[in-house]
Amino acid sequence: MSDALSNTKTATKIDALVVGAGVAGLYQLYQLRNMGLTVKALDTASNVGGTWYWNRYPGAKFDSEAYIYQYLFDEALYKNWSWSSRFPGQPEIERWMNYVADSLDLRKDILFKTTVISAHFDETTQRWLVETLAGQRFDVQYFVACGGMLSAPLENLFPGQDSFKGRLFHTARWPNEVIDFKGKRVGVIGIGATGIQVIQTIASEVDQLKVFIRTPQYVNPMANPSYGPAEVDAYKARFEELKATLPHTFSGFEYDFVHGPWKKMSVERRQEILEENWQHGALKMWLATCPEMFMDEEVSEEISEFVRQKMRDRLKDPHLCELLIPTDYGFGTHRVPLEHHYLEVYHRPNVEAISVRGNPITEIVPEGIKTADGTVYALDYVILATGFDAGSGALTRIDIRGREGRSLKEEWRKDIRTSLGLMIHGYPNLFTTGAPLAPSAALCNMTTCLQQQTEWIAECISNTRAKGVKVIEPGETFQNDWVEHHDGLANATLVVKTHSWYMGSNVEGKPRRLLSYIGGVGQYRQKCSEVTASNYAGFVLR
Repeated sequence: MSDALSNTKTATKIDALVVGAGVAGLYQLYQLRNMGLTVKALDTASNVGGTWYWNRYPGAKFDSEAYIYQYLFDEALYKNWSWSSRFPGQPEIERWMNYVADSLDLRKDILFKTTVISAHFDETTQRWLVETLAGQRFDVQYFVACGGMLSAPLENLFPGQDSFKGRLFHTARWPNEVIDFKGKRVGVIGIGATGIQVIQTIASEVDQLKVFIRTPQYVNPMANPSYGPAEVDAYKARFEELKATLPHTFSGFEYDFVHGPWKKMSVERRQEILEENWQHGALKMWLATCPEMFMDEEVSEEISEFVRQKMRDRLKDPHLCELLIPTDYGFGTHRVPLEHHYLEVYHRPNVEAISVRGNPITEIVPEGIKTADGTVYALDYVILATGFDAGSGALTRIDIRGREGRSLKEEWRKDIRTSLGLMIHGYPNLFTTGAPLAPSAALCNMTTCLQQQTEWIAECISNTRAKGVKVIEPGETFQNDWVEHHDGLANATLVVKTHSWYMGSNVEGKPRRLLSYIGGVGQYRQKCSEVTASNYAGFVLR
């Protein structure tokens, strides 16, 4: 333990500390405070919002329907906010997050511009000693990490980034200012969900747009109608229905797998379902067509070819089809981006698609981007849509040390393991949301899963405190059993055969394991409820 952390005399002593003021952190703060605990939330940002504070890049918007990306614990909170469209943009979402914080009077217990750098468990006091970048110290019984599953951006990927004479942006750290793209030569690295939103938004504004493509993506068109009073009234009338159903579907969305065995249906019926889900204009195509697409290679190929043909029909150009349409993995085994006229962008005379799969980017030079063949692409702006150290990065970027000084960063460098994605063996009273081996790491409508996780954490703390228990920690056997269950489900799918951030493949040296629990949101919730009902069997309580 560091000398700074061992000096508890200068530490603020409270019951609980929450890291993060996004969807999970705000609700966790609200719940723990209502239990009568002294609690503070800390966030690096200057305001609430989490993802929706940082991701203010051009075109950023929901790809969950707004009326389900919602807190459902309070009907008035839900109904007193009205959305302008099915998939609103970041400015509106950020306003909603501020509405939540103000409605629940949360700001008085949040410290902004405050970054946690270390958290060490003191076995003598059985408490956590937490330190911030500015030297503030907190002595807490419960350390609750709500830092987000996609909050650790991969920024310093290329040699020479600091030498670039123009402006370089990472989409997850976009400045809070208006960026004028007129007359600019812009390069975008990455065509995942974020890159696609940026590209389709700025293509008509820039002088030149060069898109550097490594991994082609299946895409799904977004239908984004505006909402007037009638549409708003209609979705608000569904509050009780959504509250009852969302937590029990496969993905936490309003739709689910309902059609029965895929291969037992006629070819005509299968085509009808595919066309219907495609035209729905949301993630229904991915999350409600059939579960067999994740496990059966023949089914995967049938559905993938349907999507490929939709993309071919729009791209037309054989060269663009080769660059932009995947052939080496199946639809749905990567994150599926929603888009709006994205493919048509490549028909514009000012847009160039550049493959870097066989000719990778080697460095950023003062003039722009240089590839392995020696070509230098002269640019004014470079935009890194290069993703995140997903699931684990928010935790490993903090120096977290548990019993006997064990380091979470070092342990997860070898093998990423959790108990339900909620706790970790060897780290008493450390609770996590959006962490590996839970649906919230990727495969979920985030508000559905984060509400469930924070509620489980609050209930766990309440139950153990009522019994005079000071410390709770998952036993090693329990954790091993959960990892085995998680891996058993994951390894039966095609997802583990792909290279994507779902598997940690985008981070050099990261242990390969499906980050998200793939057994379904409803099943995960049931597993968590069983732990609570068993009085935390398999956990160590003292």
